[in-house]
Amino acid sequence: MKILIYDEGGLVQLNEPASKTLMQAIRDAGLNIAAQCGGGASCATCHVYVDEAWCAKLKPADETESAMLDFAEARQENSRLSCQIELSEDLDGLTVTLAPGAAF
Repeated sequence: MKILIYDEGGLVQLNEPASKTLMQAIRDAGLNIAAQCGGGASCATCHVYVDEAWCAKLKPADETESAMLDFAEARQENSRLSCQIELSEDLDGLTVTLAPGAAF
């Protein structure tokens, strides 16, 4: 499985991440993401933009995630909290961009 992540340095490819969630995979790779609450969906500092081709393949954001995204800088239609995206083989090739405000 691979995940493609665009950050301020360009494109980073994560191969076979061992993490349960996208936020953990991003953090484990040493990328610049704050993720201040550690995955509890109680902040918006792991905000990402999901590539449009992948939006329909993800479980929809629940009410808690949607409420937290209201506090995110520059929320868009394809905004998600990376801590709420559980990784699975179905998401091989998932492409996201780290959103403004996610960096520490």
